[in-house]
Amino acid sequence: MSSFARQQKALVATMVLIAAAEGEMTDSELGMIGRLVATLPVFRDFDRESIPEIGRHVALVLQKERGVNELVTEIQAALDRPLRETAYLLACDVAAADGVAGQDELQVLENLRDWLELDSLVAAAIERAAAARYRNHH
Repeated sequence: MSSFARQQKALVATMVLIAAAEGEMTDSELGMIGRLVATLPVFRDFDRESIPEIGRHVALVLQKERGVNELVTEIQAALDRPLRETAYLLACDVAAADGVAGQDELQVLENLRDWLELDSLVAAAIERAAAARYRNHH
């Protein structure tokens, strides 16, 4: 597998991780993952048929006692630094997909910022952009 294909899979794994943070993935989260993979340039030439396989892998790893740490280590190892910002952006988009980021999702996002070694100003800008994009009129 090419380095870029590994990075694409890590980006999808990051989205699945945030979607699974509260136990059940919602239809809106799954739909968001599908839309992001279908439309973003970083996923050009990505085999969308592999998404369920990546989801199963994430679910299996998360069942382990230190599964989150293991998964994040995999993601960190796969991603070049510029794509770590992309991974965080995708995680924020998925967290915002169902309108409300729950406490578990917020905790995973906070940890993800640290794990991906993101600059706090960059992370804040990404969070603000995601919030603005998915803000409801009410």
